[in-house]
Amino acid sequence: MNRADTLQAFDRFAATSALVVGDVMVDAYLWGRVDRISPEAPVPVVHVTDRSERLGGAANVALNLRALGAAPVVVSVIGDDPQGRRLAELFSENGIATDGLVRSASRRTTVKTRVISGHQHIVRVDEEQEGDIDRSEEQALLERVAALIASHRPGVIVLEDYNKGVLTEAVIRGIVSLARTHGIPTAVDPKKRNFFAYAGVDLFKPNLKELREGLKVEIPAGDAEAVRTAAAMLEDRLGNRISLITLSEHGVYVHGPGEEHLLPAHRRTIADVSGAGDTVISVAALCLAQGMDLRTLADWSNLAGGLVCEHVGVVPVDREALLQECLLQARP
Repeated sequence: MNRADTLQAFDRFAATSALVVGDVMVDAYLWGRVDRISPEAPVPVVHVTDRSERLGGAANVALNLRALGAAPVVVSVIGDDPQGRRLAELFSENGIATDGLVRSASRRTTVKTRVISGHQHIVRVDEEQEGDIDRSEEQALLERVAALIASHRPGVIVLEDYNKGVLTEAVIRGIVSLARTHGIPTAVDPKKRNFFAYAGVDLFKPNLKELREGLKVEIPAGDAEAVRTAAAMLEDRLGNRISLITLSEHGVYVHGPGEEHLLPAHRRTIADVSGAGDTVISVAALCLAQGMDLRTLADWSNLAGGLVCEHVGVVPVDREALLQECLLQARP
C-alpha cells in the first residue's frame, strides 16, 4: 500500500461504525512507590500517590476504535451496583454511548485493580463474577444487538471474550447469525472457554497460548511450520475465513483464502503488554470492515499492538503514532 492509500484508509476508519460485544470491566490503578518491606510479611509496602480508573476488557476495544476515529457501540451485561454505575460514567466520560449496556441485579461488575510502583507491576486484585449470564439476560443482550444493528448499521462486529460470562454459546450463535443475515463481517478475540463456539466467523485472533489451549497441541514458539499447521487445524474445525495469530516477540501470522504472511515483531521498549490484544483486534476489525488486504491488516495490527506495549497500564493506541509508523512502511 502506498502513502496516499494509507492516508485514505485512516480517513475511512473515521467513517466506520463498529459494534463491540463482550465482557466489559473497570481497570483501576493504584500508583505509588515502594520504600520498604512490610514488618508483617515479606511483601513490599506501596505508598499510594495516585489513583485512576479506565475502561477495560471489551470497553478497551471500544477505546481503541474511538482513538482511531471510528464510532464504537458496546453491548454487554454489567452489574446494577456502584461499580457498574462507575463503569457507565467512564463510558460517558470517554464519549461512548451506554445504550448497549444491559444491567443485571444478579451480577457483579468486574473490577481489576493493578498496583504499580514506578514502572513495576506489583500485584493485581480481581473482583469479578465468571459464571454465564442467564437465559433472560442472553435474550435481552441479543435483542439489544439486533436493535443496534438496525439503528447503527455497523461495518463490523467485534466479539471480545474475557471469559466473564457475557459471550455464552447461545449469545455467540445468535450474534454470528445476525451478522450473516445483515452481511456484517465478524472479528473475534477468543479465550479458552467457548473457543470453538465461534463457527463461521470471518476473522479469528487467538494468541499462541490460546491456540495451544484451544487445539490442545504443542506449538513451539518461533516454529513457523508448527504455527501454519495449527492454523490449518483451526480453520478446518472452526470454519473461519481468516486466522490472525499473535506470536509475541515472534510477530504475527495471518492466513486467509489463497495467502499467508508471517511478519516479524518490531523492536520496542516493552513496558507493559496489558491490553495489546485489544489494540490488535481493534485495528484488524477496522481493516476487515474496509476489505483491506491481509498483509496490511496483519502489518498494521502488529504495529499497533507493539506501540501500546511501550506504555505502562492498559492504554488505547495513539492514532497519529500508528499512522506515522504505517506511512514508514508504505510505498512512495
